[in-house]
Amino acid sequence: MTETTDTLVVGAGQAGVAMSEHLSRHGVPHLVLERHRIAERWRSERWDSLVANGPAWHDRFPGREFAGTGPDGFPGKEEVADYFVAYARQIAAPIRCGVEVTSVRRIEGAGGFRVETSQGVIEAARVVAATGPFQCPVIPALVPQEAGVVQMHSTAYRNPAQLPDGAVLVVGAGSSGVQIADELSRAGRKVYLSVGPHDRPPRSYRGRDFVWWLGVLGKWDAAASAPGTGHVTIAVSGAHGGETIDFRRLAARGLVLVGRTEGFARGALTFAPDLARNLARGDANLLSLLDEADAYVARNGLDLPQEPQARHKEPDPDCVTNPLLSLDLVQAGVGTIIWATGFGVDYGWLKVDAFDEGGKPRHQRGVSVEAGIYFLGLPWQTRRGSSFIWGVWHDAAHVAEHIAIQRRYLAYHQEAQRRAGAMREG
Repeated sequence: MTETTDTLVVGAGQAGVAMSEHLSRHGVPHLVLERHRIAERWRSERWDSLVANGPAWHDRFPGREFAGTGPDGFPGKEEVADYFVAYARQIAAPIRCGVEVTSVRRIEGAGGFRVETSQGVIEAARVVAATGPFQCPVIPALVPQEAGVVQMHSTAYRNPAQLPDGAVLVVGAGSSGVQIADELSRAGRKVYLSVGPHDRPPRSYRGRDFVWWLGVLGKWDAAASAPGTGHVTIAVSGAHGGETIDFRRLAARGLVLVGRTEGFARGALTFAPDLARNLARGDANLLSLLDEADAYVARNGLDLPQEPQARHKEPDPDCVTNPLLSLDLVQAGVGTIIWATGFGVDYGWLKVDAFDEGGKPRHQRGVSVEAGIYFLGLPWQTRRGSSFIWGVWHDAAHVAEHIAIQRRYLAYHQEAQRRAGAMREG
């Protein structure tokens, strides 16, 4: 027997839980399917010491606070996962775990979609893809396996003891890469960190966290990324109670900075001569935000303390003034390469006409060009904050409202048909 539901949500991470809450508010019958556990990626695809990159007062849903972390603290990954489990229980979300969706196809001539799962077939009038932006780890095809070095994506890294002896090269200096490199360096490992173009906001300034500054300055609400900046990584961390990432300070502690990783030949990796330029870009991003913050304080007459030390720049270390352009892995004793190089998406199970030639969803604020298909949790779905915990909650409200409106149109159609039938019979 085929099960039916009005709206089927695929994925029970932060996007799926938020979607369920808003669908329930609109009285939309729905079901959420999760192939593993609620918020599984927080538990099994992150390193042991990871904490949220935003403070607890900000990176949460409006209906619940974190139980074990104060408002200005940074909850650990297990607490974040527990938060979503508790939230799902609080809103009585109809989530089924351990069910994988294998295909979604439109039912031609009848409306709705046939959804094949690992536990049978479900028919739904609408489907929401809430699988998020972090689906498929991306590892560049640069270093062959026969190079004799352990290679892993940042999703597979857990702690320093997990790695074989030797130095470590971390490729990618966004939040994940810089935190992993710092942890390994503190554990006594020789670490090389490949730094590409990045933004480097202050962790806090004049007594307020940078997420507050992005909020009051309107930056979270930016509707689209500036040209050429859509994929620029952000170096920010909640580790050690929260601190501004300073690559020069990391180098002063023994970490070796190199430029963007370009290629591999005859046992050696090569790096672009762009390290100083990338650091300068990060500096400019930080100073620009400080300038805007100062202007906001003056304009609004806020009583916030001056913080001149925030503009202090450490001297360039030798690895910046004399950059390393190649690294022989054997000679350098590198035993591990950790690729903190981001993610791709996989919508192979969604067999509908909702994607462009590059496989990216075609949508407007999560509403697909394919009627009845919706997306949630995409970067820049409606604004800069869309893929963050609080941002996805607000995006879910829009998607749920659209679904509710479509249901009202359909309800009118059905009622009009009933009235017409009654008139004919009368």
